[in-house]
Amino acid sequence: MTGWAPFARRRALRFLTSLWVLVTAAFLMIHLIPGDPVRESLGLAAPPDLVAARRAALGLDDPLPVQYWHYLTGLFRGEFGTSLISGTPVASLIGDRLPATVQLAVLAFLVVVAVAVPVGVVMAVLTKGGRRRGGELAFTSTSVVLAAIPEFLLAVGLVALFAVQLGLFPVAGNDAAGSWVLPVLALAIGPAAVLARIVRVELLSVLGNDYVRTARAKRLPARLVYVRHALPNAVTATLTLGGMMLAALVAGTVLVENVFAWPGLGSTIVGSIQQKDYPAVQGIVLVYGAGVLLVNLVVDVVLALLDPRSTIREA
Repeated sequence: MTGWAPFARRRALRFLTSLWVLVTAAFLMIHLIPGDPVRESLGLAAPPDLVAARRAALGLDDPLPVQYWHYLTGLFRGEFGTSLISGTPVASLIGDRLPATVQLAVLAFLVVVAVAVPVGVVMAVLTKGGRRRGGELAFTSTSVVLAAIPEFLLAVGLVALFAVQLGLFPVAGNDAAGSWVLPVLALAIGPAAVLARIVRVELLSVLGNDYVRTARAKRLPARLVYVRHALPNAVTATLTLGGMMLAALVAGTVLVENVFAWPGLGSTIVGSIQQKDYPAVQGIVLVYGAGVLLVNLVVDVVLALLDPRSTIREA
């Protein structure tokens, strides 16, 4: 346990530094975009006095360091600014749309794990020792093809086939239970194919270790050898990749939500970009980035709990 204190300090410092960089980049975004965001949101025909009043109300006339300070202190209070289009607090907009995005990403991640781990284990068992070359080739080829399809293209194909042609699922929205199927599949198919290959490769590597051969020599049941001795030792790489996939799934919701008119942050940020609502874009980008950083932090902590030796390897 002596490595936990330095490990915690390193991870906390890395997280806080990354978060500060993210916050600063989100703040500068609205100032680096060419043109006047207030003028563009109100329209070119807006009276100059209305533009000036809106800029003053938003504090955009203050010096840049003052604006940055107000932005940071507002974030500590849970304030993300005010929408240029609706005039409502961005925090309220995010609070209304965030649950739908999180639910979609988490459900897709659970599907990825529930499908990829058993499939990877089964394929490792079936193809160990160079057996069933045809099955290995078919599995590898299929997983490569599925992983290479962009989420947006996959979502469009699923809509065209299962919603438009066959009429099995709703085209858009999240009101009915069936409306979750296609968005979840669009997000989960590619990552599940990648993770299944990783599980198979890691498990095949573990099955060649001495302790696995020792367990077999003791004539333990095959199921016990795989589940108790082999799989836990192959979980580190799987968990690392799984955590990265969860972060990628959150980001991938942007395109998928727009295909299915999903009432989440992904569709909201695209609409905000089109309407030049930069404070809303700023807040949503910050939430997406903070979510990715938080997932990575959780993965690091879980990996350290599973393998405490990793807390001192970086020292």
